[in-house]
Amino acid sequence: MSTRGSWRTHPMAAPMVLLAVASVVTALVLMSLGQDQAVAWLAVIVVGFVVVVTLVDMARELMAGHWGLDILAVIAMLATVSVGEYLAGLIIVLMLSGGEALEKMAQARAGKELGALINRAPTFANRIDNDGADTNSVQRLPIGEVQVGDILMVRPSEVVPVDGVLLSEQAVIDESSVTGEPMPVELSSGEAVISGTVNGNEALRMRATTTASESHYASIVTLAQEAVDSRAPMVRLADRYAVPFTVVSLLIAGIAWYVSGDPVRFAEVLVVATPCPLLIAAPVAFMGGMSSSARANVVVKDGGTLETLSRVRSVAFDKTGTLTGGHPTVVRIRNFSGSDQRVVELAAAGEQYSTHVFADPIIAYAQQKGLDLPSVSDAQEVATNGVRATLLDRSAVRVGKPDFIAERVGAFAPEDLGPGESAAYVSQDAELVGVIVLSDAVRPAAKLTIEYLRNHGVDDVFMVTGDIRSTAESIAGEVGITRVYADATPRDKVELVRRRDAGPVLMVGDGINDAPVLAAADVGIAMGARGATAASESASAVVTSENIARLADVIHISRRTIRIALQSIWIGICDLSRSDVCSSLRLSACSSGRPAPRSRRSRGDF
Repeated sequence: MSTRGSWRTHPMAAPMVLLAVASVVTALVLMSLGQDQAVAWLAVIVVGFVVVVTLVDMARELMAGHWGLDILAVIAMLATVSVGEYLAGLIIVLMLSGGEALEKMAQARAGKELGALINRAPTFANRIDNDGADTNSVQRLPIGEVQVGDILMVRPSEVVPVDGVLLSEQAVIDESSVTGEPMPVELSSGEAVISGTVNGNEALRMRATTTASESHYASIVTLAQEAVDSRAPMVRLADRYAVPFTVVSLLIAGIAWYVSGDPVRFAEVLVVATPCPLLIAAPVAFMGGMSSSARANVVVKDGGTLETLSRVRSVAFDKTGTLTGGHPTVVRIRNFSGSDQRVVELAAAGEQYSTHVFADPIIAYAQQKGLDLPSVSDAQEVATNGVRATLLDRSAVRVGKPDFIAERVGAFAPEDLGPGESAAYVSQDAELVGVIVLSDAVRPAAKLTIEYLRNHGVDDVFMVTGDIRSTAESIAGEVGITRVYADATPRDKVELVRRRDAGPVLMVGDGINDAPVLAAADVGIAMGARGATAASESASAVVTSENIARLADVIHISRRTIRIALQSIWIGICDLSRSDVCSSLRLSACSSGRPAPRSRRSRGDF
């Protein structure tokens, strides 16, 4: 039963189900009223229409070298109508359309593949006229009109429209959606600004170095689209058994006709052989597997994903937001005077008035410890440096970068940080109080998940990330991954995944920069709980919780689903083959006597 172009993937597939149901019900009513001629006309029209549509699509598929169970169903429908088994023909139509309806429920695509990625692309830019001499002269123009060399202004929280060079003295840029780096990056004048990143809380000026069509973000969108377009279509599980089953069924039907001399026997065998387990049992198994996955907080977009997941032998992980939580947490505190509690209290008091990425985790840490924060009479955030606050006792508190703190306390040696760590320094008046070290922590179940994969047939586990090598190797060592590809661009990730030859490759990622590789992999799974929409749309499945252990769950579910589907197919095939053989043997034994044909409407073989 080929999925590539069959009438069941046709836009008329849903109406076909209604037509089949209505036809069978109408035929039964007409038969009860003794209107056999009306039943015949109904069957000829309905079956004829379905056969014509199927043959047209099937011809295209056969020319492309694709073969499915449609050929057997078409012959069975034609045979039943030819010998007057009109109700049997209508029921075959119902089986075909009903099986596809179940499969459509199980394999419906969830949303448009790249909708979120494309919708997030910037559509306009703010160009400063007079080469920036008059900052009040700002012209808003479509992004396609930006030329290399234009001076642009990017307002707070706006997406950077094109690649460029920073002209402002400093800027804080959130690059997490493009590079995967969870910490905001502080840039200085003359450094590169990447399109698709998000500006911080202060407006910046930049000079465009590319047009919109040649920008970094545009290349990501294009790469993701190419990856989706080039992904090979999934062949349905039942298709693998289509050719041998069709040949055997036709052979037995031909023998039955030859031995009995009655063409009705040919139709009877094909009716019995019409592949109910292949048409219905497998789709129902996939639907059950997808339902189980949903209960495990994994949205699987189509049944083909479950089939491929069951055969996965290579798994690639992104780091930020995948193996790690994607947001910084407090990992340790060092106090220079007083206590750790005092460091946290002062820092959290000041960070209440900050929008910096460190603010929430520091405040959350203070709340977790049940600390009472000192009251603040005044506070001000200093862009790219930190926050300064005045307490009710008139003491001045600062939280932020070493240079910002050193303005009040004098020079001091910065904290020795490990890979992936950052620090917020705290001072009160002219006293250095302490430092809070933050890091993007590894997900709690990451190591156990990777161990599960290795223990269940996944031979190749590796990390591919855009982060620096030291940070990547530190996280990899913590979760038990020995092979790391660091400093990887989106294109590098796609190439690394495509080069793997150890069976189907699963990519697990998060963020816009992962969208192309998620689309290019045999199976892409996005950690989408925190709203990584673009990655989610390009992925084959989305984990809707923060628990990476759900990855192990969905692989287990996929393998169990395929096992049940195969059991259904083989049991059905063996049972149907047994029925066909028994029918032929019975006909052979009776052929010498040539019994009179039974009434077609009471024929027991159907």
